[in-house]
This record gives sequence, structure tokens and C-alpha cells, in this order.
Amino acid sequence: MAHHLKTMVAPQVPPQIRDAFISAVEKGNIRTMPNRSMPADPIHTPGALLLGDAFNMRHPLTGGGMTVALSDIVILRDLLNPLVDLTNKESLSKYIESFYTLRKPVASTINTLAGALYKVFLASPDDARSEMRRACFDYLSLGGVCSSGPVALLSGLNPRPMSLVLHFFAVAIFGVGRLLVPLPSVKRLWLGARLISSASGIIFPIIKAEGVRQMFFPRTIPAIYRAPP
Repeated sequence: MAHHLKTMVAPQVPPQIRDAFISAVEKGNIRTMPNRSMPADPIHTPGALLLGDAFNMRHPLTGGGMTVALSDIVILRDLLNPLVDLTNKESLSKYIESFYTLRKPVASTINTLAGALYKVFLASPDDARSEMRRACFDYLSLGGVCSSGPVALLSGLNPRPMSLVLHFFAVAIFGVGRLLVPLPSVKRLWLGARLISSASGIIFPIIKAEGVRQMFFPRTIPAIYRAPP
């Protein structure tokens, strides 16, 4: 790790802090940042509400934690704005129940994207994962909607989970297309099939953890349409 940091990372570090960076590496106190994913399970405690990483955590790769937290705060502010008495736990609980549903589009989209990208870029000897990584970079390099679409999802400007799924599998299909052009072969067909299978194995478990109904069928959740008291 020390050799990699000094030979590969240090040249990319700004000159103003490069010496300090190398000095820290040579001291040998290299730390790793722990991370974990924690889907948002509603906490049904009258008068209480969790926010931020205490409530919902995703991989820090995309830096989406603050976006989700600020989005939650805006939704909660708008919900609680009509309330005059915040000490009424029963009344407050009805608003909080709506909050758990209204927050899902933005939060679940960013959470799923963060988890999916982490698994795509995670070092792996699997050839299908390597092809998926290359396809992801090349897909973004196409520009236009292939670039603006994922960036809008990443920033929370497009809170549509279906757009995330479409772009994710567009990357996978793009990767398969690259394998089959100009001359497909049995080996390349098999690698393409494994690429699609790998993509499915990455994103579907994350969606399941977030909640399929909450992400794609919010109209079936009564709380979003019941006017709070």
C-alpha cells in the first residue's frame, strides 16, 4: 500500500501538500475508512425521528450522504410547517409517516447508485466486472444524455429510480455491444452474458434492500396521499 501511494497516488496530489502526503505515508500510519450500507427502516417511536447517517447510510463513494440528508430536511420542513404544536406526538406521527414515503425517490436513487458504483469499481479478477468498469467510463465519455443523465442522478436533480435502472443497464448493454463488434465469438458472447448477469447481481439486491414498492410504486403507499391532520 505504501509503495502504491508513493508511486501512483503522490504524483496526482497537488504540489502544495505532496511532501506532507509522502511524509505521512512513510510514517506507516496508513488508515482505512470503514464504510457500510444501512437502508432506512422507519422508526415508529412517537415524537422521535432520526436523520442523517443515524437513519440511512450508503457507501461514501459518490458523496451522496449530505445530499440525502439535506433533501430529508427540506421534505420534513415542508411537512411540519403547518404544525403549531410539536408536542402532540399523535399528530406528529402522522406527518412523520408521510415523510418516510416522500423521501424515498431521492434517497433510494442516490443510495442505489452509490452501492452499485462501489461494486462495479471494486477490484475483482472477474473479466465481466472489468468489462463493466471500462463500459462505464466509455459510456460517460459519450457525452450528451449518457453523461448528463448519470450526473443528474448522482446530484439528486433527477429523483427517478427508473432512470437509474435504465442508465445502469444501458451501460451493461453498451459493454456487450463493444464485445460483439466487429466480430462476435463464442467467448465474447459468453463474456457478454456474464456481464449482464453481473450487472443484475449488483443492482437488484440493492433495490430489494431499499424496497421495490417504495422505489417504483409509491402510489401504493397510503401515507403519501393521506393529508396529515
